Amino acid sequence: MSARKLTCAFITLTVVLLCQSVRSQLQVGFYRNLCNLAETIVKEEVRKGISRDEGVAAGLVRLHFHDCFVRGCDASVLIDSTPGNSAEQDSPANDPSLRGFEVIDRAKARLEAICKGVVSCADIVAFAARDSIMIAGGFGYEVPAGRRDGRISLVNETFTNLPPPKLNVDQLTQAFAKKGFTQEEMVTLTGAHTIGRSHCTSFTERLYNFNGTTSQDPSLDSTYATQLKQRCPQGSKNPNLVVPMNTDCPSFRDAGYYKNVLANRGLFTSDQTLMTNAATAIQVNQNARNPNLWRSKFAAAMLKMNQLDVLTGDAGEIRSNCRVKNS
Repeated sequence: MSARKLTCAFITLTVVLLCQSVRSQLQVGFYRNLCNLAETIVKEEVRKGISRDEGVAAGLVRLHFHDCFVRGCDASVLIDSTPGNSAEQDSPANDPSLRGFEVIDRAKARLEAICKGVVSCADIVAFAARDSIMIAGGFGYEVPAGRRDGRISLVNETFTNLPPPKLNVDQLTQAFAKKGFTQEEMVTLTGAHTIGRSHCTSFTERLYNFNGTTSQDPSLDSTYATQLKQRCPQGSKNPNLVVPMNTDCPSFRDAGYYKNVLANRGLFTSDQTLMTNAATAIQVNQNARNPNLWRSKFAAAMLKMNQLDVLTGDAGEIRSNCRVKNS
């Protein structure tokens, strides 16, 4: 082997070991001796939030996803914009659709009252996503903790890191691969669309302005398209018009999302495109037929995602207010 190849191999191994070292600093039960009520308090606030608005469950899962895909799971998505900086929240991908902030705020306030400066906002977001899945779907997973909060949040970084709903299957695969996910994990995580809602502006081009030769996406079930048009009138400027992601059974307990995709009722282009590729179409079929298998894969993929580019040790900080970096 040449000296150059040996050097490259050494660098690659070093990077892998560093990544494994960072992840190894996360521990299940991290707050057991530091703030033993941490996970209990987060779960209580998540349950209260969902009881007030069941859509919060999907919102908190999406909040976690949008946090981790930009700068890693560092709670940068929670930072408010300032006169001198447009933060991630200002992105069209997040405003006005991202939700669940108030649940994080309430949990953080309670934790600061009993364990000041101990529990990170990034860990609260990870716990809240897990608890939402458990409450909405009846299954969960252990979340290793010890994340620290980032100090930077830039709106421009959302454009290159968050996959928009108009991507085709190849573009989706590439977007997830950049974050270290396989194509199968991409299909698995997309199943989160089985709950929640979407603003009409995220998909109306499929109804009225698909391309130069046809106004309506031919891959969209015609009956479903008619229903969507009733909920999302052409030319409407109302930013608050929303539709459920899954009209049949919006619950993690079944894999309803995949059944909808099979029936050409995937809401986004990025949903229905999964049927245009042989490998992803097979995965859609498998997940639709075996919800238990999908839930197992989903838990594993979520666990992998919540360790994406985390800050640990002396990196970052523990914000006293999740919306503002410490002075």
